[in-house]
Amino acid sequence: MRWKNVSKFLLGISLAALILISGGVAAALYFLHRVTTPPPKPIFANDTAEVKARGSSPTAPTATTSSNTQSNTTTNTSQDSSATLAPGTYRARVTWAQGLSVRSEPNADAERIAGVGYNEEITVLETSSDNSWQRIRLENSEQEGWVKAGNVERIEE
Repeated sequence: MRWKNVSKFLLGISLAALILISGGVAAALYFLHRVTTPPPKPIFANDTAEVKARGSSPTAPTATTSSNTQSNTTTNTSQDSSATLAPGTYRARVTWAQGLSVRSEPNADAERIAGVGYNEEITVLETSSDNSWQRIRLENSEQEGWVKAGNVERIEE
């Protein structure tokens, strides 16, 4: 009778430990998944209708597919517009993975007037005197602004 009670006690302790450990593992996996999943790309007021539609659709194509399509179309237009570039300006591509904020002035506290996504093509118009900001023109909208320097690479034509 005594061994029966001891075996029940050990079985209960073992089951309790198993339940606690499996609950801890499940909670850890849940939070790990939440931390490693990137958030959806934000949609800005000045985005094109295609970008806005892609952001609201749950079955939208991936960003890789759309950026490849976009880079192909902008490459074609860049060849047409390269002849009209002023001296000292050049075509560039955004290399910062999160994209860039376009500011109204070369200052981090300046008003944010637009956004440029990763791998999008832009025209660099000038560089600030301290070489920390670049004035750019957006590809599809003649809008101009300032971005932090070092986040674009020159496109060789």
